[in-house]
Amino acid sequence: MVKGIEDRIVNTIVAVILAICGAIAIFPLLYVVSVSLTPIGEVLRHGSFPIIPREITFAAYQTLLAESGMVRSLGVTVVVTLVGTVFNMAITLLMAYPLSRKRLPGRSVFLLMILFTMLFSGGIVPTYLIVKSFGLLDSIWALILPSLVGSFNVFIVKSFFEQLPEEVFESAKVDGAGEFRILLQIAVPLSTSVIATIALFYGVGHWNEYFQAIMYITDRNLFPLQVIVREILMQSQQPMENVENMTPTQTMQMAAVVLAALPILIVYPFLQKYFTKGMLLGSIKG
Repeated sequence: MVKGIEDRIVNTIVAVILAICGAIAIFPLLYVVSVSLTPIGEVLRHGSFPIIPREITFAAYQTLLAESGMVRSLGVTVVVTLVGTVFNMAITLLMAYPLSRKRLPGRSVFLLMILFTMLFSGGIVPTYLIVKSFGLLDSIWALILPSLVGSFNVFIVKSFFEQLPEEVFESAKVDGAGEFRILLQIAVPLSTSVIATIALFYGVGHWNEYFQAIMYITDRNLFPLQVIVREILMQSQQPMENVENMTPTQTMQMAAVVLAALPILIVYPFLQKYFTKGMLLGSIKG
């Protein structure tokens, strides 16, 4: 189809607007990376942090990884993210699949119970008392079990399962397959997009976990990454002295932000192709 002059003008305007929005969104990230690589000599030379430094240094990253407990907290966060996401997906799938079957006895009651948890919560104090009563304080399980399943995610996966051809499940039952086998060998392989999307939700949530950590964890050895990053960001500014091997506090802070965000930025492009498809297909039915 040949595009007219009006279509080309509109497409050009849209492209320019999107380019401007993209630049606005990516500039803060680039500036954070620039500050994290800026040596103190550049700061003294310009009187502030330049947008593009002439010289770069990895001293801030070396200091963080060597002295601040960043490696230990990074290990805690990786373990919580991996283990938590696996548990989250297992429980979500085991809840969503039976709820997607219309012949499930009491299906409406279960759906209303899950919906209720989306609208109301027990509150911070009751939740803390429950976590304490189970002996989960100062344990990585305190960062996993209280957020074991998300009601919204259950509804998304349930809606996706409902869109799968019913004939496929009936054929499997005729061949003698049980419900658990149908879930593992038929439903899950056909639902790669929505599973990847929900796993990304859970993974990002665990990676950015901060509130539950300060609520349930007092052992510094079990602090996740975001708590350590907060401590670094809360540090007071060091006085600028004419010392070439000195690392400005703001450089340390931005380096901590980059280290905290980098793994998610690396993983997201590989899951992006599933993200839109999974959310769209999983939300057609309510």
